Amino acid sequence: MPIPAVDPTSDGTGLIKGVVCKIAGSPSGQWYLRHISPRVDPTLMRRTRGRVSSIGTWPRFLLLTHAGAKSGIERVTPLIYFTDGDRVILIASNYGGTRHPAWYHNVKANPVVTLWGGGFEGQFVGQEVTAAEYDRLWALAKQWNPGYNTYDASSGDRKIPLLAFTSTNQTIG
Repeated sequence: MPIPAVDPTSDGTGLIKGVVCKIAGSPSGQWYLRHISPRVDPTLMRRTRGRVSSIGTWPRFLLLTHAGAKSGIERVTPLIYFTDGDRVILIASNYGGTRHPAWYHNVKANPVVTLWGGGFEGQFVGQEVTAAEYDRLWALAKQWNPGYNTYDASSGDRKIPLLAFTSTNQTIG
């Protein structure tokens, strides 16, 4: 069973998406997502087989397990994602900050990672999407999650990276 597909053209319409986007875009929502959610979500997600995170049922999250670029220490980061064919797409938005998130640097240094989502855990290889794909995937991301429009504007000169993860076909567990 693969990581559950998330179609950015049809996932998350209606009231729940609107409420989540509004709260997540607020200063207190941003604080919660940076400081509380990463501590709570790994356990909550595993107990609910990925159906629920600390902010509800939309958007769908996965757990990215990656090695620190310098330390080699294993880290687990909950992230929202969407799929593009067989690939899992992660957005290194860092909440619209002017620097890339730590997990991005870690994946660039150590591209073989573990992704867990919806009860499936497997090994994947991550790489930045090509320039030819970037505009299409970034437009999909902003359509799917309107918060990325705000992040794009607040990130300064930083181009928000998109990473595509391809399965090595090795399941874990």
